[in-house]
Amino acid sequence: MRNLVRFCLRTVFRFLKVRCDIAVNESNLPQKAVYVSNHVSYLDPIILFAFLPGNPVFALNGHLYRRKWIRFLMRTADIMLFNPIEPGDIKELIAKVDSGRRCVIFAEGRITESGGLMKIYEAPGLVADKSKAPIVPVWINGPQYGYFSKTKGKLPHRPLPKIRVTVKAPVSFKLKDELRRQRDHISNEVYVIMREMSFEASYNDNISLFAQLMKTAKVHSKKGIFRRPTFVEDIQRVPNSYKDIIIKSYVLGKYFKKRTLPGEHVAMLLPNSIAAVCTFFGLSAYERVPVMLNFSVGAANMVSMCKTAVVKLVITSRMFIKNAKMENVVEALNEGGFKVVFLEDLRKEIGLWDKINAYLRYKIKRVPHKKGGNKKAVILFTSGSEGAPKAVVLTHANIMSNIKQMSSIETINITDTVFNALPMFHSFGLTVGTLFPLLEGAKLFLYPSPLHYRVVAEIIYEIGATIMFGTDTFFRGYGKIAHPFDFHNIRFMFGGAEAVKPDTRNMWMERLGIRVLEGYGATECSPVISANNRIFNRFGSIGKLLPKIEYRIEKVDGIEKGGELVIRGPNIMAGYIMPDNPGVLVPLKDGWYHTGDVVEIDEIGFVYIKDRIKRFAKIGGEMVSLNAVDEMVRRAYEQDSESFSYGVVAVPHESKGEQIVLVTNNRNVTQEGLHNYIKANAMSELYLPRVILFRDSLPVFATGKADNVTLKKDVMEELGLTPNKAN
Repeated sequence: MRNLVRFCLRTVFRFLKVRCDIAVNESNLPQKAVYVSNHVSYLDPIILFAFLPGNPVFALNGHLYRRKWIRFLMRTADIMLFNPIEPGDIKELIAKVDSGRRCVIFAEGRITESGGLMKIYEAPGLVADKSKAPIVPVWINGPQYGYFSKTKGKLPHRPLPKIRVTVKAPVSFKLKDELRRQRDHISNEVYVIMREMSFEASYNDNISLFAQLMKTAKVHSKKGIFRRPTFVEDIQRVPNSYKDIIIKSYVLGKYFKKRTLPGEHVAMLLPNSIAAVCTFFGLSAYERVPVMLNFSVGAANMVSMCKTAVVKLVITSRMFIKNAKMENVVEALNEGGFKVVFLEDLRKEIGLWDKINAYLRYKIKRVPHKKGGNKKAVILFTSGSEGAPKAVVLTHANIMSNIKQMSSIETINITDTVFNALPMFHSFGLTVGTLFPLLEGAKLFLYPSPLHYRVVAEIIYEIGATIMFGTDTFFRGYGKIAHPFDFHNIRFMFGGAEAVKPDTRNMWMERLGIRVLEGYGATECSPVISANNRIFNRFGSIGKLLPKIEYRIEKVDGIEKGGELVIRGPNIMAGYIMPDNPGVLVPLKDGWYHTGDVVEIDEIGFVYIKDRIKRFAKIGGEMVSLNAVDEMVRRAYEQDSESFSYGVVAVPHESKGEQIVLVTNNRNVTQEGLHNYIKANAMSELYLPRVILFRDSLPVFATGKADNVTLKKDVMEELGLTPNKAN
């Protein structure tokens, strides 16, 4: 009877577009196992009853068990009422699994209200650990878009959404002895497994960015028969829908297709705006590779970037050039042999037929190039924090994987409005601030500069932004001048590009009541490598590594604790293009990327950055952390105004190899004061800067991150240490 009921349910579900992918044969499944599934709708237990092999025990929470129609459809299944925090229920389930049964548990204990993972209970981990049974991860995707879910108003609902159930191979689950006494860590281990499953089930490694935009638009672009919700807005305050963005992208893409070759690198010199988004997707749609020029580095460096990436065409805007007073940049580009095209001039060349053609392509869902994979998607440039800027080549798979990695730890939806003022020429601003919300179905507001602290706070208040990304420098600026109610809608905010200082975090928490979550990344990694989230967050840590990132810790001479973080994963770049070898892609060896950061990773996976390899000075054979010296100086003078800046660099010294130089705009700093602080705190005398220089301002990048390369160069010039003398 049970098999007949399951057959009937499978037949109905398959007719309703339900598919089940099982990665392992039933004969290879262990006799006892714990199926751990996400929970997106009331249909979940019925779908799993129909498709999962064997005769598992279904541990149903009260909200499912109390529904008579669920019990009726599953009346031939082995069901037990299960409370994930009730010890008696957990013991009963352990006994059932111990007897040689398989069981099904919904790890979240309730139906998700966001579409993503919610709180994870320790019950699945306890059952698996105590019964010595493996966990079989199950991921259900699709019912969250149907009427049996709890995501109404957050995700677009439709009568018959496509549903896919993915069942992965068993994962052995055994808790480390030091974790057995910490029940929170049990749920953490299960959460990591489910997070990996979330990524695997949603990541398509062969879809292009434009194809993903079309896919997202198909799901989110309509609300009712006539209404089309708007998703993107900039300072022009003209909201655009997905339809608007795609049609404009088609128009621009078709125009540049006629004037460039397939695979050609085309430079973009544009601020955060809808025009920049449409230009980016227009080029990408027709397999042209956008080269994002960093307009904060000056004309000479932009010319150098164009030469490195072998660019022929540069797209910009007359209004932007005029407002930013960058006429000299256009002259330099013209003199360098690069053709500069102004978007305003295209209006005369783009006719009615071009617009009609773009509209028709949108209606028939025409995607010029659906496959992305390892094809180039964008070329960015390193900030230069380690020397001369290099071109970083990111593929479609790199960027898509990083977006899905982020969505596996923080779900965003149509109720969210993301405010992004980070420039799109920076990977943080492009992938995280722009593409992540746009391709995940959240609203996006683009602002051209993160430095307008008061204006930014007012706009965030006006639009009711719920998510924002930034750096410690910018967060500190916003937090000082903002009204406590300006950020009242913020759900979460992520800081990256530089360490989030405790003072900044405390200010936001105490003054504005918002937790600042810290992440970590690099342009070469698309960019996010690790991040905290609202479920698992530790101050001082940069969070856990994102799903599917492999790592190893390599020993560094002179550093006792930790080592260099070396990683590999789907989000790691295709390779570099070096300034001395233009246009030639240099891939990473075996796909491993050396971050240059010294880290420690604790027993449950939280990563702590201890220092940067290149931020060490070798004084008399001893390794001294420049970041530690910087922190020592700040603490010694923490009673002074927070507006003071400090920069610490190491320069050559004739007898000791190197010496430490402190540069600051705080005139109260003295060697005697620092020496007294070092003595009082029993610190090494090596931490004392031998030279103190005073300046009104210190160089920074467009992200607000300290430009230590330029600072060191300036210091060496001031001290008369030319490169020849330095050697």
